[in-house]
Amino acid sequence: MRHAPILVVLAPLLSALASPLIAYASAAAARGVTRLALGISLVCSAFALSRALAEGSWHYHLAGWEPPWGIEIVIDPLGGVMAVLVSAMGLLGAIYSEAYLSTATDERAGIFYSVFSLLVTGLLGIVVTGDLFNLYVFLEISSLSAYALLATGGSRAVVATFRYLLVGTVAASFYLIGVGYLYAVTGTLNMADMSARLEVPPDSPVILVGVSFIVIGLAIKAALFPLHGWLPDAYTFAPGPVIGFVAAVMSKVSAYALYRILYFVFRAGSAPGEPMMLLGWASALAVVAGSLMAVAQKDVQRMLAYSSIGQMGYIIMGVAIGTPLALIGALLHVVNHAVMKGCLFMAVNGVQWQAGIFRIQDFTGVAKRFPITMTAFTTAALSMIGLPPTAGFFSKYYLALAAVETGHVPFLVALLLSSLLGAVYFFRVIERAYLMERDEPAPATTRDLPSSMLIPIVALALGVVLLGVFNQTVANQLLAPGLP
Repeated sequence: MRHAPILVVLAPLLSALASPLIAYASAAAARGVTRLALGISLVCSAFALSRALAEGSWHYHLAGWEPPWGIEIVIDPLGGVMAVLVSAMGLLGAIYSEAYLSTATDERAGIFYSVFSLLVTGLLGIVVTGDLFNLYVFLEISSLSAYALLATGGSRAVVATFRYLLVGTVAASFYLIGVGYLYAVTGTLNMADMSARLEVPPDSPVILVGVSFIVIGLAIKAALFPLHGWLPDAYTFAPGPVIGFVAAVMSKVSAYALYRILYFVFRAGSAPGEPMMLLGWASALAVVAGSLMAVAQKDVQRMLAYSSIGQMGYIIMGVAIGTPLALIGALLHVVNHAVMKGCLFMAVNGVQWQAGIFRIQDFTGVAKRFPITMTAFTTAALSMIGLPPTAGFFSKYYLALAAVETGHVPFLVALLLSSLLGAVYFFRVIERAYLMERDEPAPATTRDLPSSMLIPIVALALGVVLLGVFNQTVANQLLAPGLP
């Protein structure tokens, strides 16, 4: 297993190259290869995480070339957690897609598995790379793959994805310009090397401009309010097999990259203060605005999309506050929100795929028809609201404590208001699903979703509960070692 760090990325990449060719013989074989590759990536991620926890960060130099000349993969405890999260969500997404692709041709299924594997490759590369330029390359690989997948949801999805492509290109350019400024000052792109060479005072105009470009670029990618314009339509019209994975991890990986640069390239607390202050207030606005816009929606998937904007505010708020408690809350919410939102989107898309309903009013009595799916949906929704002992309660609790500890009263008010609004928009769906009866006769088909869809949904719902019950173990043994 001494090559486990590179296998984390290489396994899904090889799957992406092989899937279209294998699909000409059999789509089932391409599906099996994709699941196998993502399973290998998950095992290697878990092994690298366990070694990083036991022995410290694992530095892997590709072909023996050491930085700053060679490509370096770094798996520290937090990078290992993110790699496990991305590869696990990718595997569940691949399993979930089977029913959707049951009517597709072999060639089309092969192309889907290829691009999906490429998307997972890009996101895994972002969380394990030790180089700022390679992070940009992986950012582009994941973005281009996401554009291709999101655009397959129909004509409205094409328009939404084109807008996402334009905004995403601007964001990537901002990031690259910011990296260019930092390279001009330090002469290196390796994160650890750049951190060691950043002896220029943090208030240097060159560094301030560079960090500002990077922060804005990654904030757009993370859909932080008011830079979120691309997200609602892209998520609403996205095809089902894609959105459960994209909504769960893609924006969180961008937030992770932001945290990594602000706290490890610049070391703890040494990043210029202006971008951090801007992030803090933008996140507080995001928490409230995202929740208010979610309340106003009539489409369940669109409601979840706006909810994501508010939830990303939680994560960025913790990064901006910057105390150990706030960072634990932010990092725990990265994991929690990925699991919660993955479960919610997969459940809603499954109901939409089988029953053809998407408006909140159409969810009347739907719990009788989809009992397992709606139980999972309710579990994740209660966690999103922040009810104990689910996962969402504890990450919000840590963030609220950090806001009190640092005297950020407006941030605390935003957190409380967002939880109340979350209860309003989620209980509208739960009330209709469980407590209201349909006026017209129930449909003849009363089967719940196929097992290939239920397995990921139920697994994520269980994850929501387990992350809540074992939140201290996750926070103290997995996330705390990843603090600066």
